[in-house]
Amino acid sequence: MGRIAATGLIVTLGFMTLAAHGEQAEFSRNVPTAVAERSVFHETVHLDGVIEAVQQSTVSAQTSGTVTDLPFDVDDSVAAGDLIVQLENSEQRSRLRQAEAALEEAEAGLSDARQRFERIEAVHERGLVSRQEFDQARNSLASARARVERAGAAVSEAEEQLSYTRVLAPYGGILTERHVELGESVSPGQPLLSGLSLEQLRVVVDLPQKYAELARTERQARVTLADGRVLETGEMTFYPYANPQTHTFRLRMRLNEPNGSLFPGMLVKVGVPVASREALWVPASSLVQRSELRAVFVMDDQDRPRLRQVRTGVRDTDRLEVLAGLSEGERVVTNPSGLVGSDRLNLVKGSGEESPQ
Repeated sequence: MGRIAATGLIVTLGFMTLAAHGEQAEFSRNVPTAVAERSVFHETVHLDGVIEAVQQSTVSAQTSGTVTDLPFDVDDSVAAGDLIVQLENSEQRSRLRQAEAALEEAEAGLSDARQRFERIEAVHERGLVSRQEFDQARNSLASARARVERAGAAVSEAEEQLSYTRVLAPYGGILTERHVELGESVSPGQPLLSGLSLEQLRVVVDLPQKYAELARTERQARVTLADGRVLETGEMTFYPYANPQTHTFRLRMRLNEPNGSLFPGMLVKVGVPVASREALWVPASSLVQRSELRAVFVMDDQDRPRLRQVRTGVRDTDRLEVLAGLSEGERVVTNPSGLVGSDRLNLVKGSGEESPQ
């Protein structure tokens, strides 16, 4: 039995007084109990994490021109391949036509050089032309081929420059920022639009330096929302360097279930195990709490519930750690609400034994 000191008088939580032995026997058969058990407890530090998009980028201009069309605005959803910016393209089209004309000219020159080489080759075999003329015809053919290749490359480059006037969405997502307006002239490298994808999300959290090594070794974390829902996470990435201002290491985890209810910028709780120890556990529902009193009903050898003061530790979901006042294997009442009425909980004088601290 525990003892509690109050204004110089030592009082004791006495045995529960029942009306009759028959009532006691009937109650003992029906009372729900659980055994105090020892198991490993993983101490966890809870940190604030932030959801961010895996794919988030800013699209920049790859050619010069004037913005002629912006089909989407900020917060609009786009699909991969949608036109998001159209630039004026008359200059690029003109360069393409010039390149195509140069290619036709080069192909005509190649045809002429090939025909001349074939004629000289035929008479050279009969010894009617000199070796020098034959070599000149062969070299002219090679030069014509090179001019065709160069002209073809110019056409490809002009086509590519023309394609740059149509800026397409690299992936499906949401536009988050617009950096240009209609009629604005842009140059290569200038930002146009920013966006992100909601299909691939991850959680980023900063770990204090003292927890980083163990977290990197254990590679375990639990991510929960404000409503208590646990999120399924995938691959974990630990940054190999610390933030010089906060001295924290960044941890990044891929979310496996971005189901439309999660958005970049949301706060989540990240539980990271930082230590392990053995502890004695009882169901959290077995605790009797009155002001500063913490106690449980323990079944004695005659299956009678006795109220005993205990010192408690941490709570882990539906179980409670007991630091003192209870031994492994003892049975406790899991639903003591019917035992703590004013006629069943008594304080009596004791002999001065120390109570659990």
